[in-house]
Amino acid sequence: METNESSAAELQLVPTDGQTDVVDVLAMEWMQLAPDVRCKVLYRDDRTGLSCALFNFAPGAKTPRHVHTGLECTYVIEGSLEDHDSVISAGNFAVRRAGSVHQARAPEGSLHIAFFTGPVKDLGRTVTAFSAGT
Repeated sequence: METNESSAAELQLVPTDGQTDVVDVLAMEWMQLAPDVRCKVLYRDDRTGLSCALFNFAPGAKTPRHVHTGLECTYVIEGSLEDHDSVISAGNFAVRRAGSVHQARAPEGSLHIAFFTGPVKDLGRTVTAFSAGT
């Protein structure tokens, strides 16, 4: 015999409308972060610092040195992305630990998607334009 507790739990597992937000990435404008670096912010939660962005680096582009206050998870779609510690080529995925400091560069260009669990800050401790949180 089913209890009221198990019935209540099962009701919470029923799919409901409105659980998914679809982002029309193709219709979004690119945000210019630097002369050779642009992005589209796909998701951003200023309360938690969680964000996701699609980045496009022109050949030879590089970022200023910056610090990741949370994890960075990056999947490279085209080209490659590198720093002092790694080279991430197309089709590969990398996880950068919280507290990591680096300067990303794309000698031959890059299209990649990155998820951040905390704000990304320049070395002056200013939150970057694409980042969420404070």
